[in-house]
Amino acid sequence: MLRKIISLLLLVALSLAPLHVHAREEGMRFIRDAEIEYYLRALGTPIFRAASLNPSSVSLLIIQDNAINAFVAGGMNIFFYTGLLQSTETPDELLGVIAHETGHISGGHLVRGSEAMRDASAQAIIGMLAGIAAGIAAGRGDVAIGAIGGSQELAMRNLMSFSRAQESSADTAALSFLDKTGQSSAGMLAFMKKLAVQDMLPVERQSQYVRTHPLSQDRVNNLAHHVEASPFSSAPIDPKFVTMHERMKAKLLGFLHPQAALLRYTDKDPRLPARYARAIALYRTSQLPRALTLMDGLLKEEPDNPFFYELKAQMLFENGRIKEAVENYKKSVALAPDSALLKVSYAHALLESKDASKIDLATQNLLDANPLAEEALAKGQEKAASEQAGRALKSLKKGSPYWMRAQDIKLTAETDPND
Repeated sequence: MLRKIISLLLLVALSLAPLHVHAREEGMRFIRDAEIEYYLRALGTPIFRAASLNPSSVSLLIIQDNAINAFVAGGMNIFFYTGLLQSTETPDELLGVIAHETGHISGGHLVRGSEAMRDASAQAIIGMLAGIAAGIAAGRGDVAIGAIGGSQELAMRNLMSFSRAQESSADTAALSFLDKTGQSSAGMLAFMKKLAVQDMLPVERQSQYVRTHPLSQDRVNNLAHHVEASPFSSAPIDPKFVTMHERMKAKLLGFLHPQAALLRYTDKDPRLPARYARAIALYRTSQLPRALTLMDGLLKEEPDNPFFYELKAQMLFENGRIKEAVENYKKSVALAPDSALLKVSYAHALLESKDASKIDLATQNLLDANPLAEEALAKGQEKAASEQAGRALKSLKKGSPYWMRAQDIKLTAETDPND
C-alpha cells in the first residue's frame, strides 16, 4: 500500500507536462544538478537584468555532451553542453558565453532549425525537460540529482545556426551587458580567440559552437578593440565565482569521466576541488567507503555547504542507506530552502524510508518544490487542477494539513463561477 502511495505522490509532484518528443535517433541526455544550476543562475542574473529580462523567466538547461556548444531555443531558454562548461578555463569565459547567448534572446533572433528539427521542435525539448524530475523517482542520477537519458537526438549536430550578422549583433549586446554590470569582457575575448583558430579547419573538424555560431576575424577584432577601450576590462571577477567554476568542472569530470578524474586528481592533491572530484569518482566506481571518507572531510571543512550534504545523501541513498540519506537531505534542504531539486530528492528519500509518519513531510516538500495543482488553478486549468488534487486526496491522511490543502484546490477547481 505504501508503494502505491509513493507512486501517487510522485505522480502528483512530477507529472508536469506531457512529453511530445519523437526523434529518430537516441543520444540526447539532460542533466539536473542543483549546484551547477545555482552557479549558472548566480553568474547570469546580472546579465539578464542588464538585458531587461526577468532572471526567473530565463531557463538554464544542461545537455550531457562532450561537444563545445551552447544555444538559445524556445524563447528564453539557454542550453549549455557539458563539453562547453568543461572547456571554459575561468568564470569570465563562461560569463562571456552567457552574455552572448543573452544577446540572441534580447535581439529576438530567429532560430533556423536543422534536419533534426523536422521531428521535434525546440519547444518539444522544453516540454521534455518537464519530465526530467521523474528520473529522481527512479533513484538513479549520474550528476548529483541526475543525468536523465533520453531518446531525443534533437540537435546533437548543428541544432541552431545563426547568421554572421546575428552573431555580431549578439556580441555587441553582450559587450553592452558586461559594461552595464561593470564586468570585464576579456573572458569573452579569450574564449572566442580559442574558438577562432578552428575557423580555418574543415567543417567536420570544427567544434559545434563554431559551426552553429559563425566566427570571423572581424568579430574577434571587434571584441579586442572593446577590451582595449572598456574601463572595466581589468575588473576582477568575484572570487566566489572562481570557486564555483572550479567545483563545477571537478564535479562534471568526476561524474561523467570518473577514471579520468582519478588520474587527474590524485590522492596527493590536497585542493578542495580535487578532493571533491575524487570523492565523486570513487563513488561512481563503486568505492563508497573511500568516497564517504572524503565527503566527511569536505563537510568538516564546509559544514554549511548544502551541496556537500546533497552529494553524500545521494551516495547513501543509491546504496540503500535510506535513513542516513534522509538526514543528509534534510540538512541540505535546511541550508538551501529555495532549491526545488533538493526538496524533491529529500521527499523521495522520505517516501523510500517506508515510514508512514513521514508522508505528510514528504508531501510538503513535493508540493513546495512543484505546486502543480496551484499552478494549474492559477492558469485557469481547472480540470488538471482537480485531477491532480484528487490524486493527492487518495494518498494523504484525511484531515492532515496537506489533505485539506488538496481538498480546497479540488473544490475551488470544481466550483462553477456562474453559480
